[in-house]
Amino acid sequence: MRLSRNGIAVGHYFESCKLVAYPDPGSRNGEPWTIGWGHTGPEVHKGLVWTQQQADAQFLVDVAKFERGVERLVTVPLTQGQFDALVLFAFNVGLDIDDDKIAEGLGDSTLLRKLNAGDYEGAALEFRKWNKNDGKVMRGLTRRRAAEECLFRGMGGAESIAKGVKAA
Repeated sequence: MRLSRNGIAVGHYFESCKLVAYPDPGSRNGEPWTIGWGHTGPEVHKGLVWTQQQADAQFLVDVAKFERGVERLVTVPLTQGQFDALVLFAFNVGLDIDDDKIAEGLGDSTLLRKLNAGDYEGAALEFRKWNKNDGKVMRGLTRRRAAEECLFRGMGGAESIAKGVKAA
């Protein structure tokens, strides 16, 4: 599967695009630097400037990594909305494909465990638990997880999802 236009629109809504590199707002030391639609990497540094075309192209490259990761981790059938939600979730929190059992992203999460056990409702409710940074509830993450849960549940398009979570 591929991230749908609706998924891309929701992802763009929550990532927003910045064409000048900036320190990651969720980090303690300003690392990593971020640019475009939430892109990080060793090539991103203070002072880096991109065009909109560079940002859009890199977003698709970055998303492809998470699409492959979701396909690798999930063992049950998914709707397009469920796939979109999981790709966007992993884009934000990481795939966490490693040997430990610490839930640092999708791979070791209870969300994935419930989903792969066929508990779609239980999995949907798990999105809500990923709304903290350094143990503090973040309003933006709460809104983002609500949107991902809406996508997962098949509850509307990007505009209605974004509008519905603005008040949350």
